[in-house]
Amino acid sequence: MNRTFKLVALLLSPLLLAACATGPGFDTAGVDRELTPQRLSAVADVAEDEQVVWGGIIVASKNLEDRTRLEVLAYPLDRSQRPRTAQSPQGRFIVEHPGYLETADYGPGRSLTVAGVVDEVVDGRIGEAAYRYPRVKPDDLYLWPQASEVQRTSPRVHFGVGIILTN
Repeated sequence: MNRTFKLVALLLSPLLLAACATGPGFDTAGVDRELTPQRLSAVADVAEDEQVVWGGIIVASKNLEDRTRLEVLAYPLDRSQRPRTAQSPQGRFIVEHPGYLETADYGPGRSLTVAGVVDEVVDGRIGEAAYRYPRVKPDDLYLWPQASEVQRTSPRVHFGVGIILTN
């Protein structure tokens, strides 16, 4: 029995480890985890060259002549660097990605995590209200799969007890 258990555990270990290895895994060395877009907007004079790993929900996306602009409502990140949308939002920020991103993919409602440098705080508007956005020059972006994509790609391993009745 003990030998069988070890064999099963050995065979299932890679599957379990692969299931846990999700997310972008951005390097957070040198990142102030207490710095949020909301806090940075309030102290714009220290914004330049600040290394960040932020995430949230895309509110708006727009292709410009030579870049794509994403407006993101920030949320705290979990251990896998996924935005925790059940928490309170932490302000908004702008991502200006050089080149083209498909706005059908990077559209409103999608979860995103970005690693990069804040190059400045820019003035903008949310509706009629003035707003100050930290602008991130991204080193890397991670667009989280939608729930329907996760269901299609998740391993189909199920454990349970059942009864089979036959004639």
